[in-house]
Amino acid sequence: MANFETVEVSTDLLIVGAGFAACGVATEAAYWAKKNGLKVTMVDKAATDRSGAVAMGLSAINQYVGVRDGENTCEDYVRYVRQDLMGISREDLVYNIARHVDSTVHLFEKWGLKIWTDEEGKYVHEGRWQLMINGESYKIIIAEAAKNALADAGGELIERVFVVDPLMDGNKCVGAIGFSTREEKLYVFKAKATVITAGGAVHVFRPRSVGEGFGRSWYPPFNTGTSAYFTLKAGAEMTCQEVRFIPVRFKDAYGPVGAWFLLFKSRAVSAVGGEYMAVRKEELNNWAPYGLAKPIPANLRNYLGMLDVDAGLGPLYMETSEAINKIADEYKEDPKGYKKKMKELEAEAWEDFLDMTISQAHLWAAMNVKPEEKHSEIAACEPYFIGSHSGASGAWVSGPEDMDTPYKWGYANMCTVDGLFAAGDASGASSHKFSSGSHAEGRIVGKAAIKYIVEKGAEPNVDAAQVDALKAKILAPLDRYQEFCKVTTEPSVNPNYLLWRQFMDRLQKIMDEYAGGVTAAFKTSKALLERAMELFVYLREDSEKLAAEDIYSLERIWENVQRMWQGEAHVRTMLFREETRWPGYYFRSDTPKMDEDNWHCFANCKWDPATGEWEMMKRDVWNIPGV
Repeated sequence: MANFETVEVSTDLLIVGAGFAACGVATEAAYWAKKNGLKVTMVDKAATDRSGAVAMGLSAINQYVGVRDGENTCEDYVRYVRQDLMGISREDLVYNIARHVDSTVHLFEKWGLKIWTDEEGKYVHEGRWQLMINGESYKIIIAEAAKNALADAGGELIERVFVVDPLMDGNKCVGAIGFSTREEKLYVFKAKATVITAGGAVHVFRPRSVGEGFGRSWYPPFNTGTSAYFTLKAGAEMTCQEVRFIPVRFKDAYGPVGAWFLLFKSRAVSAVGGEYMAVRKEELNNWAPYGLAKPIPANLRNYLGMLDVDAGLGPLYMETSEAINKIADEYKEDPKGYKKKMKELEAEAWEDFLDMTISQAHLWAAMNVKPEEKHSEIAACEPYFIGSHSGASGAWVSGPEDMDTPYKWGYANMCTVDGLFAAGDASGASSHKFSSGSHAEGRIVGKAAIKYIVEKGAEPNVDAAQVDALKAKILAPLDRYQEFCKVTTEPSVNPNYLLWRQFMDRLQKIMDEYAGGVTAAFKTSKALLERAMELFVYLREDSEKLAAEDIYSLERIWENVQRMWQGEAHVRTMLFREETRWPGYYFRSDTPKMDEDNWHCFANCKWDPATGEWEMMKRDVWNIPGV
C-alpha cells in the first residue's frame, strides 16, 4: 500500500466543507463551543477564502425576506418556495431559514459587504427577494468571519484535505477519513458530531462546454457530489434526488440572467422574435395550479423556451439592447443625462459578470458583444445537483425543535444517522436558500450540533479495522498504477486499469444519453432509465479498477466516484417517481403529465451499508397550517 503518513485529528465538532453553509456552521458553533469548552474543526479540500459556489463572487444576495421593514413575511417565503418547487418542499425547513436569514444578511453588512442602498438608505432590490451587492469579495468577507470565530474559540482550520468517507459506529457517524491534496498524508478525523456541508455536484452530466471549454460550467466544477456520497455511504435517508436544476444562462460562458430579467426587465425571445413566455402561455394550463400562479416556477419558464427550441425556433436570445435602451429612453430629452445613464447601464451590465462570472465578460469581449447594441444568446445548461438553489436534492433532515412538524426525530438538521448533520446543498427539499440562506442554515446547524454534543455527545468509538480498510481502499488506485503502468508503452492505454478522465467520460455518457441530459433534450423514460441502471453495474465494476499516477489524479478519482453515487441516486429516484412534475428540469416521455393524486409526495431513497441494497420510499408533504 502507498506509504502515506496517517494524521489523527480528534475534535468535538467536525465540519466538512468551507463554503457558505460551512462558514455559517463555523461562525455559530465556535461561539457556543467556546462557552462549553469544546473544539470545532473545519476541513476542506480547497482554501476557505475561495471555496464553494460563491468562490468567484456574486452580484446579488438572493434571499432577503425584509421582515424588519415590513416588506414580506416568512410565510410569504414559504409560499414562494412551495410554488416554485411545484408543491414539493419541506416547509418547516424553509420557514426556519426564512426567519433567520435577515439577521445573517445584517451580519454580512457588519462584516464589510457593500449592499446597495438608495437615496433614502434603503436596500436596492434586484427582485422581491434579491438585494444588489458589490460582491466580488463576498466569499472572502464571510470566510474571514468564520476563520476569526474559529481562532477566537481555539478551533482548527485544515485546508487542502479531501474528505472521502464517513467513519461509522453502527448508525452513528463518528468522524471522517480523507487525504491531503498536497502531501502524502492520510487524515483520520474523530468527532462527537459531524456536519456535512460539502456542496452539490456538477459534471455528473456531460456539460455543454466540451473540448477546449471543458471545466467551464455554471456551478463550480470542484463541487463533485461529496455531500451526497458522504450521507449515502453513512446510510442516511435522502430526498428529492430527482430534482436536479437546469438554469438558463448566457450561452457558453454561463453568465447570469437574473439581473437582466429582474433589474433590467429584459425579454427572452426565440430566433424569430417571439417572447416564449407570452406565445406559449396556454401551455401553463397543463401544469395547474402551479403554472397559473405567480411567480411561474423556474422549471416551467425553462420548459416554454425548450418548446420553442424543439419547434425549430432556436436559438433563444436575451434582448439586452432593447432593455438598456428602454430604460435610457426616459432621459432622451436630456442629451447629457441620456449619455450618463447609458454609461451607467453599460457599466452595470458588465459589472454583473465581473462580480461573479468573469468568463462571460471574457466571451463578450472576445466576440465584440456590446449589450446596448445587440441581443445575446441564452441556453439551458446541463443538469446540476444543488439543493440550495432551485434544485432540491439532499439529505432528509430533522425539522426545527420549536415547530409542530411531522419531520422531527432529533436535533435541527440532523440526518437519519445519529451525530450527522447537513446544511446548504447537503440538506434536501429546502430550496431557494442561496448564499445567505445557506449561511443562515449553517448557523442553525452549528448551534444544534453543539447542543447535541453537550447533551448526548459521547467519545467517538472508531473501529481501527474500519479505518485500515478505508485506507487501503482510498489509496488502492496509487498502488494499481505502480503495479501495472509499465505493462504498456502508453500508460493511458492499459488492460489492467482506467484513468479518472476515462471513467468520468463513461459516467457522463450514461447520464447524458439515458438520464435526460443536453443531447437528449432533457427527456428520459422508464426504458432509458432501466438501461442506465444496467450500465451502472459495469460502471461500478470499472470504479474498482481506477488507477492514479499521483495525488492529483487520486483526488480526481474519488471526486468521480462520488459523482457516480450522486448519478445513481438520481437515476433510481427518477425511475421511482412515475410522473413528470418538473418539465424544464427533466421530462419523462412515458409519463408526460403531473400526477397529483399519486405523486404529490417526496420521493426518498436510502442505501444500506450493511447489505448494499437500495430502498425507495414515499414521504408525505406537510403544509404549515394556514400558509
